[in-house]
This record gives sequence, C-alpha cells and structure tokens, in this order.
Amino acid sequence: MSAPLVPGPAGAGTGAEGTTPRATTGAGSAPAGAAAAPHTTQPPAGGGPAPARRAVIAGLFGAALGGTGLLPSGTSRAAASTPVAGGAVVARPAPGGGIAPGTAGTVAPGVITGAKIADLTGPAQTGQFAAPWTDLGIPARCPDGSLLFVCGDTFDGSGVGGPDWRAPVGLRSSSSNLASVRIDGAVGGSHAVGLVPEGHAGGTTAIPSDVFTVGDTMYMHLMRGVIYQTDHSDFWRSTDNGATWQYLCQWPGSQYNGQFQQKTYAVADDGYCYVLSTAFNRDAVSGLLLHRVPQSQLGTPAAYQPWGYANGAWAWGNAPTTITTARRWGEICFRAMDGQYAFTWLNMDVLSMRAQIFALPTSNLFTTPEQTMIVPTTPGNEGGNAVASPYGGFVFPGSTFADFHIAVSQWYDSTDYRVMHYRVDGLDAVPAARPTRAASRHAEGARARAGDVV
Repeated sequence: MSAPLVPGPAGAGTGAEGTTPRATTGAGSAPAGAAAAPHTTQPPAGGGPAPARRAVIAGLFGAALGGTGLLPSGTSRAAASTPVAGGAVVARPAPGGGIAPGTAGTVAPGVITGAKIADLTGPAQTGQFAAPWTDLGIPARCPDGSLLFVCGDTFDGSGVGGPDWRAPVGLRSSSSNLASVRIDGAVGGSHAVGLVPEGHAGGTTAIPSDVFTVGDTMYMHLMRGVIYQTDHSDFWRSTDNGATWQYLCQWPGSQYNGQFQQKTYAVADDGYCYVLSTAFNRDAVSGLLLHRVPQSQLGTPAAYQPWGYANGAWAWGNAPTTITTARRWGEICFRAMDGQYAFTWLNMDVLSMRAQIFALPTSNLFTTPEQTMIVPTTPGNEGGNAVASPYGGFVFPGSTFADFHIAVSQWYDSTDYRVMHYRVDGLDAVPAARPTRAASRHAEGARARAGDVV
C-alpha cells in the first residue's frame, strides 16, 4: 500500500548557483544530506557496455505501445501502472469549498490535421556530426538568432546502442525560419559532444526536459540517473549560444514525491518563468504541478514558488497541488506565445500527443479542452498526423497558433530512432484577448466562489 502524497517544503532543492553538481548514483534518490561530489566521467567498471537504454524502456513503455500495436516484436508488455508514492493527489475545490477529485479535461472535437515537414536527424541528416541516432531535439532560439536542438541519448555506428553514447548533445540550424530548418552544425563541430559531464556509469544518463532563452542567456534542465529512476535533476546556463554550459543548481528526485523531476518553463512577459512539472516515469501516475520563479533567480531553488489549494483557496505560496487530472505523462512542453500559453505533452493513456491553450498560467486546466495533435499508428501506415511510436512534441520558437510546429521523436527499432519536424493545423486558441490583471482577478474570484479551479 502506497504512502499518502505529502508535498515537500516549498522551494526545496540542493546546490547553490555555480557550485559543483552531485554525482549521479543510479536508482532512487540520494540520502538526505548527502555531500555534493563531482559528476563521474569514467566508463562503467571493467570497461563493459552499460545496460542498453532500449532494454529499460521496453519494460516501462511497453504497456502503452502494446495497447496500440506499436510494441516491437519480441518485447513483453509492462506491468500494471503504479502511482508515485501514493495516487491520491489533492485536486480541485468542489462547490462549498471542499476538495473533490478532478475530472479529466474534455478532448476537443475539432478537426486537427498535421503533416511531416522533414526528418531532422538520421544518418543522412546528422551522420556527419557523429550523431545519426538521437531523439528529443528540444528546439530553442539562441541569442544569435539560430536554433539549438538539445537531444537525448545519442549514438554513432549502425543503430541505437552503438558506440559513442552521449547525452545530451546540441545540434544546430543556422536558420530559424520554420520553412527552412535543417541541421547544419553541432556543438563540437564534426563530432557532436556531450554538453555536460556524463559518463553513463552503471547505465545512468542525462535526459533534457527543457531548454529555453531569457535575454542573452540559455538555460537547460536535465534529469539524471538510470532512465525513469531519477536520482536528481539539475539546471545549467550558457552565455555563448549553447557552446558551453555552467552548472547552477539541482533538486532531489524525491521532491514532491517525484513530481518535480521533469520540468518545462514558459518565459512570460511579467518577469517570471512559469514552471510545470511531473514525475519522469511513463508508468507512474503523477499530478501536474505549477511553480513560478523570477527570471533573475532561475538558478535559486528557494525562489521557486508553488501554486496550490489550501484553506478553501488557490494561491501562490501554498503547498503545490495538481492543477489537472493526475495521469501517466510522457514529455511535456510549456510555452508563452501569442499573448497566451500553450502546453503540449505525450499522453500515455490513450497514447496521443495533446495540447491545451489557455489565457493565464493559473487557468483551469481541469476544464480546458485537450486537443489531440498527433495520433499513433503502426510502421508503414504513417501519414498526416499519424506517427508510429511518437513521443516528444516540443514547440518550435516562432510558432503561432495558426502556424504551429513541433519536434516529434520516433523509436520502434534500432534504426528507426529520430527527431522529425511536424506542422499542426487546426488548434483552437483562446477566442478572447488576454484579460487585464484586474479582469483576471475578478474572473478568478468568481470561479473560486463557484467552487472551480483558478
């Protein structure tokens, strides 16, 4: 029987800006008070190969793929889903001020279409940078106007699991024009290098969950440990267009019962970044938490202020509570754009890539329609917005709701592992203009009196 879900202290985290990050130690979280130590950069003891990432993911991701006919031949289905340290996540206020379980957001009935623009990675596209096999490709506009794609586990050789395992790596497009994006460079030149120290000892890795730019500085958030067993997450910055990265801080993988492992940042025009977070484990049920942090204090864990429901009201500074229905999450992406906010994610049950569009970071996501952008299919039957084994779904800088572009990853065998560029058409944006602060406060008060989420 799982323990109740008890939020940790607001803003908890470890490390201070500019200090040395703690080493990745593998499964689970480090003991409380563990001393900081440098990242290990040595190969696994004895020089043998680290456990294959695919072998781990086959067990964890297999259930979702099996239900859609996407499970690779010979791979067994995963065990039933398990919650993160207890499944009873505090949810939205019911009429009268009590707490009631949240109901799933409705899936919007509108017709959404899509089309693949191009493969961004693969032997023909990125083999020249010793990165023919890679995924994620989170796109960020660099201060110089180019695009940097931060990728996950990357290999050279003949397929996934080949030699020269690196994570994360940075691939570049000198053009940020959405009509002409292609990879024509890499951090490291002809050999894409790992952006931070990660020796993969014992099968650990460094998976990016977000990369974004504030002014002349880029920021990157990484999840560290054996895949889906996050020891900690850490945060880095670059002031040279992603060529080099400086460590800022880290958070324990156990914070908020694991629901602060995977983070994504919306850079707003009010001086804050708004941060959504979940557990990084596709088989674990997790809430979706919201924090805000001043853009001048991104590397200070104590500056992250949670949004939560307590004493009959939602407010900043309350212990964080889920802002939508708890579920199994894949990758997540949160962006401020067109005066509104876009949240995209890989939904694990039913497998699909979805989006919500809303006016404010504190909008009611329990009732905001969930719009399906990408649907799964089987290899050989792809077309439009149907993709075999899709994941990722990171929004391209420069997208608008009328011209919406995302980076979609794919992986179903050792040579079908790539990042692709998709355009999505038909998303419904918030019809009304973004309200003023006074109007927002009035609307939030009205919804609170009606017993709804604000």
